[in-house]
Amino acid sequence: MSDLLSAGVDVFRLNLSHGEIGGHLERLERIRKASKLTGYEVAVLAYLPGPKIRVEAFPDGGVEMVPGEIISLIESNRCSTEAEICVDVKGLFSGLSEGDQVVLGDGHIMLEVASVSAKAVSAKVINGGRIQGSPGVHVPSERLSASTPTAEDLVYAEQMAAAGVEFIAVSFVRRAGDIAEVREVVKNRAQLIAKIETNAALGDLSGIINASDGVMVARGDLGIDCPLEEVPHLQKMIIRECVERGVPVITATQMLESMISASVPTRAEVSDVANAVFDGTDAVMLSGETAVGEHPVEVVETMSRIAERAERQASYRGWASRLGRHQRGDWTSVEDRITAALGNAASQAARDIGATAILCCTQSGRTARAMARFRPEAALIGLSPDEQVVRSLRLSWGVDSMSVDVYESTDEMVWYAVEKAVQEGRVQHGDTVLVLAGAPGERSVAAADVLRVVQVA
Repeated sequence: MSDLLSAGVDVFRLNLSHGEIGGHLERLERIRKASKLTGYEVAVLAYLPGPKIRVEAFPDGGVEMVPGEIISLIESNRCSTEAEICVDVKGLFSGLSEGDQVVLGDGHIMLEVASVSAKAVSAKVINGGRIQGSPGVHVPSERLSASTPTAEDLVYAEQMAAAGVEFIAVSFVRRAGDIAEVREVVKNRAQLIAKIETNAALGDLSGIINASDGVMVARGDLGIDCPLEEVPHLQKMIIRECVERGVPVITATQMLESMISASVPTRAEVSDVANAVFDGTDAVMLSGETAVGEHPVEVVETMSRIAERAERQASYRGWASRLGRHQRGDWTSVEDRITAALGNAASQAARDIGATAILCCTQSGRTARAMARFRPEAALIGLSPDEQVVRSLRLSWGVDSMSVDVYESTDEMVWYAVEKAVQEGRVQHGDTVLVLAGAPGERSVAAADVLRVVQVA
């Protein structure tokens, strides 16, 4: 873990779909120890499993699914065969209609519903191949009767929030209400990330983004629930919507997939990571490459180099200008409009005066996230007295976060923020910096309403 942190990791992911909760809590402790050892602040993201739907086991050695063959989809606990796919989940297949697609495993086995009757569902094998074990089964999200979050998800959410993780990802979100259910359990102990991986979620995307603290473009299941050719366009659209609202967005799944076994990625994978950066994503995520891959440190180093090179090429000036126009008609509360307006002003002022850095003094992280949406050329530094907020800002684009004390006045806050940045080597004597802050007291909870220009002596 220390090597991974040194290689460039900002957030560790704990996938609760695998293993026992005790093992994940142990890993969380190891992450915290590695962070202290290396001096790298790092956040932790816990994945809720969501509905786990798997077919009943195939015979040892698996079976061959032959394209063109007609098979039955049955609700039963008996073993699956090449002629019958059995699932011990009541009502899973009852909502299917002719023409619906059913996918097994990671998507390489695809079936199309041929007929539906009161007694059985028949499907034609479209993409065949060998399949074994108890693979997952995916039906169109609008047909899925299983609820999200599950009862198990809510138990896990409580346990991980109590353990102090910064983020909890909600799987198979279909509506904003799914996030609200987890929020009731978690309260303000952790931030919630909505995984966009269903077609149903796209119908309530604005509501989901507004209800969430972050969003993940989960391209794996999204590419199963939606046509594959739509995924690149959906990725760009989701990222754009998130950036406009100042909500951190993660691009995930198969980014450097070949490096699970290979020591170098394919050229197409390199382009994929770079293009996600060009799209404006806050973070790019690794999955199997580091969870079970043979070269975990090397793959993090590779992704870091690709992202850093892409950032040097990206131009955000036109984007920042468009965001400034967009926000005037999209922010509803006075507090949001104040914070957004100061962020826009700071973005323009930093360019006009050639500022070295923009310091965001923030209790909740909100000011730094609002500033990050403008993708400033100046270094972006988030300062907070809350250590969990400091770690959570690692997810937001370009934010270098640090801990500070609580201060009694705006002047004191600005002074010590600049002094801290100098002490940590982020700012040098002679630099010009901008400081965004909220006045201490009740108003600081609502909005950042102070912008100072400081010449570092």
